Amino acid sequence: MTIVALGINHKTAPVELREKVAFSAEQLTVALQQLQQANLVMESVIVSTCNRTEIYCSLEGTDTQTLLSWLAQFHQLPVEQLQDHTYCYVNDRAISHLMRVSCGLDSLVLGEPQILGQIKQAYNDAKHYKSVGVMLERLFQKTFAVAKHVRTETEIGASAVSVAYAAVSLAKHIYGKLDKTNVLLIGAGETIELVARHLHQNGCARMTVANRTVARAENLAKEFSAHVVSLAEVPEQLIKADIVISSTASTLPIIGKGVVEQALKARRYKPMLFIDIAVPRDIESQVGELNDAYLYTVDDLQAIVSENMASREKAADEAEDIIVQRVDEFLLWLKSLDSVDVIKLYREDSEQIKQELLNRAQQQLLAGKAPDKVLLEFANKFSNRMMHAPTKAIKEAAEAGELAELAQLRKILGIEPQ
Repeated sequence: MTIVALGINHKTAPVELREKVAFSAEQLTVALQQLQQANLVMESVIVSTCNRTEIYCSLEGTDTQTLLSWLAQFHQLPVEQLQDHTYCYVNDRAISHLMRVSCGLDSLVLGEPQILGQIKQAYNDAKHYKSVGVMLERLFQKTFAVAKHVRTETEIGASAVSVAYAAVSLAKHIYGKLDKTNVLLIGAGETIELVARHLHQNGCARMTVANRTVARAENLAKEFSAHVVSLAEVPEQLIKADIVISSTASTLPIIGKGVVEQALKARRYKPMLFIDIAVPRDIESQVGELNDAYLYTVDDLQAIVSENMASREKAADEAEDIIVQRVDEFLLWLKSLDSVDVIKLYREDSEQIKQELLNRAQQQLLAGKAPDKVLLEFANKFSNRMMHAPTKAIKEAAEAGELAELAQLRKILGIEPQ
């Protein structure tokens, strides 16, 4: 039995190639069925995100090249095009890779938590299509436990490591809760979109998006129920804003010292937080000289990000130690599945039950109990003890609707349908 992880990710291939091997929801169904029906694998889970496509599976042999050929054929690509951009890990390295990915140690942003949810979804999809068996069931449950352990026992996800996240963390640090703050976002690009998402996740419900192209701002605002204005309306919007976060492609400042002075006066000098993520800068540096205006630039945020990244890297080292230990534990379990060991353990367990009940029966006979009653009690107790584990397994499989497992139990127990 071989556990395999075959994949392609942001480290090994450009986005142009990654998008060609991504699986849509419809393709995923077909792919899992193909792998099973063609007997290419025994079990399989396919993870497909914008940054990676990975197949986790168990094989009877060690022919991983066939798996790569199948992936290329499924997406109608020459296998040579994938050969140099894929990685293939087996057994302990495959197990370790899955755990590292789930903990965010292999992500574009170290420690990001979204990947765990994506892997859980991939596992649930595979279970739905009956492509997860005993092996991958145990592996993925172990992996989820490891990821939870790493999240709770290390600081891997505790600090901001993107400028957008750092901006929102700074705002939250200054204002505490964001649910009663008015936020003005200037720009509608990817960075502002990330800022808006983080603000939304942190309870901010009052956002206004200002952009040169109003239509583009509307697309962004729709997702977060934000208000939309043009850049020309920024001066009057400043009066209402507690927090201003700007990231545009403008070559000249959009907000000057004068307009902020007027806004502060209209606000009766209620403090304002300005976060300028743009390069070149959107907000004149002189704004920071005003008493009730607090200005942070991308350099200030980058210093926070760098410090936090160092913290995450330290936590990542701790996570690697946890993963090494958990991989060893899984390999021990895997080794226990060896047929010789299973037979030996089963025989030893059966012998122990027999000997225990036999000793009890002999003591009863010596005590003068009727032999026929002793034999009947021995037979009943022995059959009940031997049937307990399989009966429990059958009930659990039936309650969970695991028809494949029920069929396997029938085969193991020699129960043929009438």
